[in-house]
Amino acid sequence: MKTQEMLLNVGPQHPSTHGVFRVVLTLDGETVVNATSVPGYLHRGIEKLVESRTYPQVLPYTDRLDYLAGILMNWGYVHAMEQLMEIEVPERAEYIRVIVGELQRIASHLVATGAYAGDVGGLTGFIYCFRDREDIMDMIEMVSGARLTPSYMRIGGVAGDLPDGFLEKCQKFIDYLPTAIEEYNGLITGNEIFQHRTKKVAPITAEKAINMSLSGPILRASGVNYDLRKARPYSIYDRFEFDVPLGSNGDCFDRFYLRILEMTQSARIIRQALAKLPEGPINAKVPKIIKPPAGEVYAETESSKGIMGVYVVSDGSTKPYRVHFRRPSFVNMGHFDELIRGWKIADVIAILGSFDIVLGEVDC
Repeated sequence: MKTQEMLLNVGPQHPSTHGVFRVVLTLDGETVVNATSVPGYLHRGIEKLVESRTYPQVLPYTDRLDYLAGILMNWGYVHAMEQLMEIEVPERAEYIRVIVGELQRIASHLVATGAYAGDVGGLTGFIYCFRDREDIMDMIEMVSGARLTPSYMRIGGVAGDLPDGFLEKCQKFIDYLPTAIEEYNGLITGNEIFQHRTKKVAPITAEKAINMSLSGPILRASGVNYDLRKARPYSIYDRFEFDVPLGSNGDCFDRFYLRILEMTQSARIIRQALAKLPEGPINAKVPKIIKPPAGEVYAETESSKGIMGVYVVSDGSTKPYRVHFRRPSFVNMGHFDELIRGWKIADVIAILGSFDIVLGEVDC
């Protein structure tokens, strides 16, 4: 029997919205009839701010986009600038980028995995994942001096070489990771209550995922085999052997589990990069005052949440005329309002958590 519809605000001050995100639900009982997402509470105007900064000064702002995967955000920007300026990055720097970039990907997926366990009522899973993430944060601090906003990449290379003890610590971590993943699978993945909350909930078809321009784990959970590191390799990713995990149902469970599978593949890439790490310079010869030629460039990298695109327009001066970031969380959220219709309030939290958004990226 149909009841009187009511409006319910979820957020913006709510832990399960993964930041200051608000969605206005129209409910028939506990069933979502309609939904309107209201982003913008964290908007900082980064794209406008960087127009009054020099090109190197833009870099720290990229950390603040996906502040759970700052190095991958750095990489997207410097990759675009290196194309614009036709800079060849030294071999050692490319290997270091892959190592720390994949470590950052694992750290981001650990947040996604642990936070999702918390979203559906399993706080212990959250604690286990954050326990292991601390090891990665220690390594990122070793190379950059910071944990959350490393600003480690540089146009033409990286900020500094790998410090003493880093390689040993990194090797020890990737040797330990399979044991940690077994724990996650025993504690979270195989949990009957967790499976009941996530399996067959809010499936996204491959056709819909493509039509909505979804990317990253959300896209691959729907069975679409598209990962930029394989499809259009950048940096030196074509030198490594790794698989692209795919889901079959495109539901909340697949979106969750795909990130666990991707952690294994990231560790596989790191292991190969450590074995092949060459000696040599860590920075290309870049002018002290960076003034790219007038022109424009668009470059893409595969961040932990999907395709990170960076569009830069240069007028030949020391400051960009225009910078635009294609943020994967923002694009992926374009399907959220439609997806949650017909599901219960409790499912809304599980669906949002499966998207693994970060609001710094959504609002920019």
